[in-house]
Amino acid sequence: MDVSRARFEELVANALDEVPEELAAEMENVAIVIEEWPTHEQRAGRRGILLGLYEGVPLTARGPVTYAGVLPDKITIFRGPICRLARDEPELARQVRVTVLHEIGHYFGIDDGRLHELGWA
Repeated sequence: MDVSRARFEELVANALDEVPEELAAEMENVAIVIEEWPTHEQRAGRRGILLGLYEGVPLTARGPVTYAGVLPDKITIFRGPICRLARDEPELARQVRVTVLHEIGHYFGIDDGRLHELGWA
C-alpha cells in the first residue's frame, strides 16, 4: 500500500493527536521525523523489519545533572517498511498509529515487553 508522503505525514500527525494530553505535555526535547527507509547503521543489531526508531535518553533515565545540554531525542518513523506491510489505507493508518505509540512509549521508558502487552508492538 503506497500513499503520498503528505498523506503519510497526515497519518503520523493523526497518531500524535491520539497521545493523551497529559503525556503529550511531558514530551520535550524530542524531534519526530519521517524517513523513507532505515539506514544500515539504524538496522545494525536489530531483528525483523524496522518500522520506527527511538534514539535518546528515556525520561526514566534522565536526571537533572545527566541530561543537561544534550541534543534532542529523535523518533523516526519509516514510511517504506510501513507502507510495504499494509494492504489498504485503514491497515496503514493502524500500523502508523501502533508504530508512533510504540516509539513514544520508548521515550517514556517503556520496554518492548510492556509495549507488546499494551498492543503497541
